[in-house]
Amino acid sequence: MIAAQLLAYYFTELKDDQVKKIDKYLYAMRLSDETLKDIMTRFKQEMKNGLSRDFNPTAIVKMLPTFVRSIPDGSEKGDFIALDLGGSSFRILRVQVNHEKNQNVHMESEVYDTPENIMHGSGSQGILITWTKRFKASGVEGADVVKLLHKAIKKRGDYDANIVAMVNDTVGTMMTCGYDDQQCEVGLIIGTGTNACYMEELRHIDLVEGDEGRMCINTEWGAFGDDGSLEDIRTEFDREIDRGSLNPGKQLFEKMVSGMYMGELVRLILVKMAKEGLLFEGRITPELLTRGKFNTSDVSAIEKNKEGLHNAKEILTRLGVEPSDDDCVSVQHVCTIVSFRSANLVAATLGAILNRLRDNKGTPRLRTTVGVDGSLYKTHPQYSRRFHKTLRRLVPDSDVRFLLSESGSGKGAAMVTAVAYRLAEQHRQIEETLAHFRLTKEMLLEVKRRMRVEMEMGLRKQTHDKAVVKMLPSFVRSTPDGTEHGDFLALDLGGTNFRVLLVKIRSGKKRTVEMHNKIYAIPIEIMQGTGEELFDHIVSCISDFLDYMGIKGPRMPLGFTFSFPCEQKSLDAGILITWTKGFKATDCVGQDVATLLRDAVKRREEFDLDVVAVVNDTVGTMMTCAYEEPTCEVGLIVGTGSNACYMEEMKNVEMVEGTEGQMCINMEWGAFGDNGSLDDIRTTYDKLVDEFSLNAGKQRYEKMISGMYLGEIVRNILIDFTKKGFLFRGQISEPLKTRGIFETKFLSQIESDRLALLQVRAILQQLGLNSTCDDSILVKTVCGVVSRRAAQLCGAGMAAVVDKIRENRGLDRLSVTVGVDGTLYKLHPHFSRIMHQTVKELSPKCNVSFLLSEDGSGKGAALITAVGVRLRGETSS
Repeated sequence: MIAAQLLAYYFTELKDDQVKKIDKYLYAMRLSDETLKDIMTRFKQEMKNGLSRDFNPTAIVKMLPTFVRSIPDGSEKGDFIALDLGGSSFRILRVQVNHEKNQNVHMESEVYDTPENIMHGSGSQGILITWTKRFKASGVEGADVVKLLHKAIKKRGDYDANIVAMVNDTVGTMMTCGYDDQQCEVGLIIGTGTNACYMEELRHIDLVEGDEGRMCINTEWGAFGDDGSLEDIRTEFDREIDRGSLNPGKQLFEKMVSGMYMGELVRLILVKMAKEGLLFEGRITPELLTRGKFNTSDVSAIEKNKEGLHNAKEILTRLGVEPSDDDCVSVQHVCTIVSFRSANLVAATLGAILNRLRDNKGTPRLRTTVGVDGSLYKTHPQYSRRFHKTLRRLVPDSDVRFLLSESGSGKGAAMVTAVAYRLAEQHRQIEETLAHFRLTKEMLLEVKRRMRVEMEMGLRKQTHDKAVVKMLPSFVRSTPDGTEHGDFLALDLGGTNFRVLLVKIRSGKKRTVEMHNKIYAIPIEIMQGTGEELFDHIVSCISDFLDYMGIKGPRMPLGFTFSFPCEQKSLDAGILITWTKGFKATDCVGQDVATLLRDAVKRREEFDLDVVAVVNDTVGTMMTCAYEEPTCEVGLIVGTGSNACYMEEMKNVEMVEGTEGQMCINMEWGAFGDNGSLDDIRTTYDKLVDEFSLNAGKQRYEKMISGMYLGEIVRNILIDFTKKGFLFRGQISEPLKTRGIFETKFLSQIESDRLALLQVRAILQQLGLNSTCDDSILVKTVCGVVSRRAAQLCGAGMAAVVDKIRENRGLDRLSVTVGVDGTLYKLHPHFSRIMHQTVKELSPKCNVSFLLSEDGSGKGAALITAVGVRLRGETSS
């Protein structure tokens, strides 16, 4: 018993001693984590160089765009042929992809040998940069291999094929795994050769047009180090391997890590150690000196846990070196060091890719899947475990799943083709849908012409009652002249919040307007309750404001901005025609809102008000700008709702007595189209939004252009696209089903030029939408199409207004200023520019300036009140 223990102890000591000797001998191949992190940093820089337009020509790691812009989403289907050429044999596969509940891929394949004389013979849009893996066929490097294949098919003449995609095997690996796991965004091959690909943000790829979305980059990382950047870790054995290769000085990283060279590296080390008497008692046989006699499969066999030493003895005996037990232990350790170095180096370069993905996503922790293929990774008994372990140490902030690829170069090629087919068909259907939102100049001119017809109908006594664009007289007969003076209250009601303001207007050399205000909420139950409850709530808030300002007492003049369709009988009386913007208070429609306000003040019995003017917010917007800019004669609001007003000649305003001077007309243009005049350009989505709105059939023009509805149009398109499988993997989230969830502010954010797709995804995530990069691009496109149409339609309406003013005055050219307000106009990144451009194109004889209004509904109401008080004084004197 003791003898056996002594023998085991002696053998262990002997083994440890041998291992230490080998460790010392191959010290240069044992890389510390510090060295590996340094290699990660170097490779990250090489990637950056390859992606840059300036550095790419001299970059060693070429970072080739593959033009694969999407991974499979599971809806691919079809019958495809794949051709897989990448070694000493090639395969032809028939791949059938079925889109059912259980994604199904059926493959049949035939393998053909590539004769040596053809591999080295002559070649009979992917441009071959360089041959590797012992291929040397002439006339192919620098040529488009797709064209060469087309030519060869044509030459035969007995069949035809539509070559859809040229696929690198690494990309194929990623795509194959991507079909099973849609988190897969990296492809990795560690076999005869080695390479990696990953999904890069298009904005970082200088060599490809466009900056939205992602594209798979084939790194071609085998060439890492070809510029000498790995010289400090290359050993004499690496240099010897390189000198004896078909491509000296090239693919240096690949020669350090891939299966094609690993066995040969071990053989060269064994030869040198034997020559130095460290192995086989110095015996060197012709077999040991012959290249190719020791393969990577031998390395795998020797490193097996149980039978490794037995395998070593067999393999070394075959080489005629008569190994001792010590020799077998030593050779096993040499194999371990060489394969471990390979796993460490690949972990370092993959770590750099994972760090880049994490940085691109702006996330503190990366969760991703890597599709892997290659004989070394699959068949070496220790490789994958060591590789994963090193990677976890190098990139601790990444959770990586490794998925073994099933026929990446065959099935993967079919997947790329299937995705290309899917995207082409989806693109066609998407374009077909969005085409309904794209308006030509002719269509916009027709909208302008129709608006003009509706304006005339609203102004004429004979047609006013049946007109949809009501062209309501505002009884504002003058813009400010600068002599306005005094303290005025303003009340601004136009949405879910309302304001009470004190506006102090001072005339003289230095005109000033000082404002104080407080905002109050209107609960939804009051918005949709009784009229008495609504006006009592308003008066209660006015009372609070007067206390807050310490001015409860004197009877003050008040301007009431009431941003709903009203028919005014005088400046201080406005009959509510209809509620909009979600209001439904009873007993108000058909009533004078100024009287409703006065009655509520009387009920409270606390203070008195002089209601001088009922003001539409659009008129207030015009007046505010006119105070600063005398040429301002038009008001426009594009916010929650939309409306316009302008100074019309009294002779055209048939609804009011008198023909002298001018009067501001509140167009109430939101109702344009309520008589069906816009039906030919309304889409199914516009009809859906209208159908489920609080005022179905009304305000149809407003529903196509204003902030309250654009998000809802987009939401309906997104639901439709999701149902068709174009978005969110066909999964409609609960929030997306909720009306009003897609606020118009999201359109403004999503369409911002400065916003990366990553941030678009973050916005969609708030809505419970787990979007891919492709989803984000499509959502951004949809938002752009909807908001562009809104801006163009608004521009067409405005073109009708300015042309009417020009014709009223018999001018060849008109210069006019439009005062504008509204969140959509102010906050959307492109709306104002597109609208201005449309007005310019449709009304070429008008020079139209746009001036942002500063608080039209508050300051504007006070100015109208001030002008009213001034005119009242002039009349009485």
